[in-house]
Amino acid sequence: MRFADIIGQEELKRHLVQSVDAGRISHAQLFTGASGYGSLALAVAYVQYLCCRHRHDGDSCGECPDCRQIEALAHPDLHLVFPVNKQGKKSGEAMLSDEFLPLFRTLFAERGGYFSPQEWYDRLDLGKTLKGMISAREADEIIRKLSFKSFEADYKTMLVWLPETMNEEASNKILKILEEPWDRTLFILVSEQPDRLLPTILSRTQEVAVPRIAAEVLESEAHRRGVSDPVQARNMARLSGGDLLELGHLVAGESDALQQEHFALFCSLMRLSYNDKHLELIGWAEEVAQLSREQQRAFLRNAARLLRESFMLHAGIPQIGYLWGEELAFCTKFAPFVGTQNIEPLIAEIERAGMQIAQNGNPTIVFTHFALTVSKMIKHL
Repeated sequence: MRFADIIGQEELKRHLVQSVDAGRISHAQLFTGASGYGSLALAVAYVQYLCCRHRHDGDSCGECPDCRQIEALAHPDLHLVFPVNKQGKKSGEAMLSDEFLPLFRTLFAERGGYFSPQEWYDRLDLGKTLKGMISAREADEIIRKLSFKSFEADYKTMLVWLPETMNEEASNKILKILEEPWDRTLFILVSEQPDRLLPTILSRTQEVAVPRIAAEVLESEAHRRGVSDPVQARNMARLSGGDLLELGHLVAGESDALQQEHFALFCSLMRLSYNDKHLELIGWAEEVAQLSREQQRAFLRNAARLLRESFMLHAGIPQIGYLWGEELAFCTKFAPFVGTQNIEPLIAEIERAGMQIAQNGNPTIVFTHFALTVSKMIKHL
């Protein structure tokens, strides 16, 4: 994985290259950002650049043995840890990343390093409710592996994808090695939700914030993927929110049915709210609770988008909006209910619900509270 393979993120790539060239290599780094921004791919490209013996022009060579092995996630000095689980696991049985490494390598190669946690869990066939985790036994393995000398590269690298899935025992076990690692040891944590990490882990790492991909970059990518209409490409780039994975869904039409379902749920929530149909809102919450957690989070993201678009219509600036068809028709009628008095509390409530779902909160309880709280905020302004 070379930096040239990463979509966009030019400024961050230059920063990472300059830090390595100047010898400013923090022993514990925390890459933060959604999978669709390229956080995992960037982390692997960074390790490859660091270990490449023939790097030039701000990138790894891609041809030397180190580059080829790291690109295949098969370098003896690159250790990978990621959340795992399986259906029918016995009580007390601990799953380790190494058991699933071939599957992880296959998915990484197929998707070029861009895939979501849910796509990984789907590959593990975990179903709707089971999620992956990083166990305390995995933390013991991290310490054991890093105690060995490096085989070929100058650095031993431990790359942990989604460290927020570690339980507290696992997190505490790696604290000492994060603070006082062995010589030439590099820890790279790649997190989508750093707020779920222990403060003691955050304080021991240097953050590398991976931002959204620029809209113009995604617009070009949409054209490259076969979208010929410039208006459609621009709208897709805007709707994807800087996320390459979401752009891929939009281009492939995979989001159409799901987005229509989310739009119907949003309309239902708002109609029930401004009509004070509290019993029906409880039924609405039970319906949303039947979705998978990833779908619930996607619904909340879409609801936030529609609320922001409605607010812009209310504020009289529709020219910067990206609505059409049924969404435009509904939000135009709904706009009088969203203004400066309630837009921030509504978005805050969506973010709170999203965090609770990400932390495995009971979805029926979360969405019942969410729906009833939202109903109090929806008033004709």
